[in-house]
Amino acid sequence: MPADDSDVSYQEILYDVQDPLATITLHRPDRLNAWTDRMGAEVKHAMARAEADPRAVAIVLTGAGRGFCAGADLQGLQSLSRGGRGRDALDDLAAEPGDPDMDESFRGTYTYLLSIRKPVIAAINGPCAGMAVPISLCCDLRWASDRAVFTTAFSQRGLIAEWGSSWLLPRLVGPAHAMDLLFSARRIDAAEAERIGLVNRTLPHDELMPHVHAWVKEVAARCSPKSLMVMKRQIWEDLTETLGRAEKKAYGLMLETFNRPDFREGVDAFLEKRPPRFERV
Repeated sequence: MPADDSDVSYQEILYDVQDPLATITLHRPDRLNAWTDRMGAEVKHAMARAEADPRAVAIVLTGAGRGFCAGADLQGLQSLSRGGRGRDALDDLAAEPGDPDMDESFRGTYTYLLSIRKPVIAAINGPCAGMAVPISLCCDLRWASDRAVFTTAFSQRGLIAEWGSSWLLPRLVGPAHAMDLLFSARRIDAAEAERIGLVNRTLPHDELMPHVHAWVKEVAARCSPKSLMVMKRQIWEDLTETLGRAEKKAYGLMLETFNRPDFREGVDAFLEKRPPRFERV
């Protein structure tokens, strides 16, 4: 959690919580929300706020204007290519969101999104390029507007598969599709992204955010936030486990749930034919 966010003023994102959803909007629309160090720090700070807010059952990351994120700000890249550092003092945005007990593999520069204790959804409303692709891959779910286009771009900039994309992308789309997207850096539209599994679903542009809100409201009304938290950790951590170990861990976790209030409430709600009343986290 941020130590104290009462005086923090975001410059490059918008942050809003409307129960049961926290919305973080990348807000540099004049530059297609190109990513900067400040934007990254602000997103991380806002993620910590949303993770600690019981009103937020899930968190959505989206972009302002006609794009999701054009990748790294090219002016910053130009400075790096010429030996510059150009990092602002961002101490007021220091935050450490996520489950501290998860392996450090899931607590990296952007992979920390995998350890956030609530579902994180990427609502990809337009172009998603460069480093924005692995950032979106670190979200748990991805829904795309039919106006979205995707390109890894790395090979066309003399770069490599950045920010864990060589691990994340093959697990979502398979090695062959991952190599195609990384080697060629070709642009794909939202329909192809859905077909190969890069996004969960493509929606008409005006239906994207209503769909996200409806999905989160349905989950908040019917599902245990604590169950979501445990299952998210299981899914990501078990990608590095054998099946036997994953099954053994699941059995232990199942026994633990039998003594928790959410299990009793879930059973009672089913038998009494009423909506469950789960505690927020």
